[in-house]
Parts: sequence; C-alpha cells; structure tokens
Amino acid sequence: MNQRMWAVDVEGNGGSPAEIVELAIVEMEGLQLTGRYKHWRFKPKGGITPIVSRIHGIWERDVADAPEIEDVIDDVFEWLEDAPIVGHNVRVELEIIGRAMEDWQPSAAFDTLRIARRLVPNEKKHGLEYLGNTLGLLDAAGAATGGGSHSAPFDAALSAILLQHLLAPLSEAERQAVMEDADILRVQQGSLL
Repeated sequence: MNQRMWAVDVEGNGGSPAEIVELAIVEMEGLQLTGRYKHWRFKPKGGITPIVSRIHGIWERDVADAPEIEDVIDDVFEWLEDAPIVGHNVRVELEIIGRAMEDWQPSAAFDTLRIARRLVPNEKKHGLEYLGNTLGLLDAAGAATGGGSHSAPFDAALSAILLQHLLAPLSEAERQAVMEDADILRVQQGSLL
C-alpha cells in the first residue's frame, strides 16, 4: 500500500456533457499526503451555468483569461501519467477527464464513496462533505491546499484525507482487500471477463 497515487477532483460547467472548469490533484504516497498538488482552471467552450457557479463558486469572470483544456493537456498528462487515482464517486472524474483527454487511462481508480459505504455503513449519508464534517476532516482538507469547500483542491484533499482516515485502523491485508474492491476499473474489467 505504498504506491504513489493522485486524489483527483473536477468541477464542471453544468453542461451536458459537462466540461471541466477546474481540476485539482493531490499526491499521496501510500496513505500520506506528500504536500505536492496541482490545480488548473479552464475556460469551457459552453460557458458556466449560474446554478453550478453558485455551488462551486467559479463564475465566467474567474475563467475569462484561463486556457482551454486542450491548450494545457500535455501538462495535465505529465502530472497524472498513468498513476492510480482516488476520488469520491471517482466514476465522475474518470468520465469527465476521459472525455477531455481520450488517451488518458489511470492504472487504477479507487472510489472513496464505495470504501465509506463499506467501512462506515451506519452513517446516514455518504457524501464527501457530510463525511468530512462528521469525521472532523474539513480543517485538514482546507489546510492541505488552501482551497475552500466545493472547490476542486479542497475536495481532492478531502478525498485523500478520508481515504487515509478510513484505512488507517485496518491491517495491511484488510487495506489491500478494501482497495481492490474499491478499484472501479478492476471491477469493470472483471465484469467483462
């Protein structure tokens, strides 16, 4: 469980299909945050809907001078490579990033939502912010990147810290089993065999 991976979060523009407005990655080595992270904002072709802006706080004016994702795709590839990723309901990140970067495929995609449902089944909700608040992880997430609630840096850091919190009490064998079950790429591949 000492592998390097990126906790990932995207914020979209509210379009269908969604375009990336903000992408953040937070590096983990094993279960520890390394302190390295990267954050991008992009100008979507379809604009940002006001409803979505009220949720994540990113308005048209905030990305007016930002590049389109195609202009910095090589930089994003260089950071992500094919390393495993972690995210809360990580399927969303896989779909949105995969649409923008068709040649990108992480080696694994670990879903902290799936892990939380397995390890804390009695919580009444399993949303990222709810769990972060209930488990007392919000301050650590804010300190990790300086991001605020619902921003991609904050949510990526919170996903990493949630993973760390949920797996810390487990033995190495238990961690391996939980992570194997939480890898949605492995589950998808297994269902095709």
